[in-house]
Amino acid sequence: MRTQTDEGYSHALGNRQVQMIAIGGAIGVGLFLGAGGRLQATGPALVVSYAAAGLAAFFVMRALGELVLYRPTSGSFVEYAGEFIGPWAAFASGWMYWVNWAFTGIAELTAIAAYIHYWAPAFPQALTALVALGFVLLVNLLSVRLFGELEFWFALLKVLAITVFLVVGLVLVVFSVGGAGPSNLVAHGGFTPTGLPMVLMSLQSVVFAYASIELVGIAAGETARPREVMPKAVNGVVWRIAIFYVGSVLLLAMVLPWTAYRAGVSPFVTVFSGLGVPWAADAMNLVVITAALSSCNSGLYATGRILRSMARKGEAPGFAVTLSRRQVPVGGIVFTALTFLGGVVLFYFLPERAFNIATAGASLGVVTTWGVLVYCQLRLRRAGHRSAFPMPGSPVTNWLTLAFLALVVLLMPFADRDQRVAFFLIPALVAAIAAGWLLVRRRRTAAAPALAAPEGRPETG
Repeated sequence: MRTQTDEGYSHALGNRQVQMIAIGGAIGVGLFLGAGGRLQATGPALVVSYAAAGLAAFFVMRALGELVLYRPTSGSFVEYAGEFIGPWAAFASGWMYWVNWAFTGIAELTAIAAYIHYWAPAFPQALTALVALGFVLLVNLLSVRLFGELEFWFALLKVLAITVFLVVGLVLVVFSVGGAGPSNLVAHGGFTPTGLPMVLMSLQSVVFAYASIELVGIAAGETARPREVMPKAVNGVVWRIAIFYVGSVLLLAMVLPWTAYRAGVSPFVTVFSGLGVPWAADAMNLVVITAALSSCNSGLYATGRILRSMARKGEAPGFAVTLSRRQVPVGGIVFTALTFLGGVVLFYFLPERAFNIATAGASLGVVTTWGVLVYCQLRLRRAGHRSAFPMPGSPVTNWLTLAFLALVVLLMPFADRDQRVAFFLIPALVAAIAAGWLLVRRRRTAAAPALAAPEGRPETG
């Protein structure tokens, strides 16, 4: 059934677009750019981190699928949190999701600026970020159909790039071209050359790589036939995780020694450049830029809907409820876009660390969102609901997934300095969200007597 939260939206996203939105959410800059630095720091055992995070992502997606079939809504996990946990949880999860996208947008804009700089070193990087932001903002403000169509082509380009690498990488490994082969997994210091602790410390960045897979749940509110489309989209994300992420990292570790990869350089560029393909760097540069634009595009889409859902309940600024004549939540979209400008400032002051700080901060929002989805599905099942698309192994898999997410956060202060910065932001975020919720409750308490007073008579007492 449709909820009041979805009132005013045009259900313009079809099966083709939702499938690609799901793919686009599952393939991002975390893989195209971040995997290089993590291979350098962790070694071949990075594939274990990707497999563990991928398993958690699988259960998150299946929990989301069960919730979506129960009630499709553009408010997604915010609405579910309010129903199954309480109003405070809806408020907290909504703003933490916004924090996720605020940091993610900053990370993606810094990546775009850095990679455009590769082609045009004389062009101001801050201006590059502004142009990129202006482009995705315009796309989101025009119509949801345009957003869906652009995401379709963005995702298609990313899928083609990964597919080409998988085919080429597999050929290199099978025929042992240039020293490629399974021996690279253990020949250069062993499978865990930097130690098991580094494998654990890589979990935060790997979780960020999987961020946005939950976007398909928000798209459910603007999907023509969600009960038919959503199970296919959710299951599609699951096998893509196995092939695109775990498969890619495994091949990267076998094609070249882990010592060949570097932070700030796409590992796919490293592989193709090592093959002597002259245009590889330019081609993968384009793919990374596309992935970053796709992420910014999706971030504006998602937060616009989430903020509108919250604003309708008085939990976000009133202007976020504004819906344009094209059924686009312009208030929330513009609010997030203004926050993305912080990426320009961060990049100016900390150009070498901006991407890592932003991804670490975004991971806090990712963990919160995933945790809320898994716990809400647990409460849904406890309420006696039986779904035609159940989460496997529930409730055991719920608690195992929640334990994994808690481990990711607890390990952050023991990792690199950028993760520590994000970890020590947690008290500030908790305080800000708690203060915001107290303000919302105070306003509701003050408004309650006026609402309860009989019509046409002044309130007494």
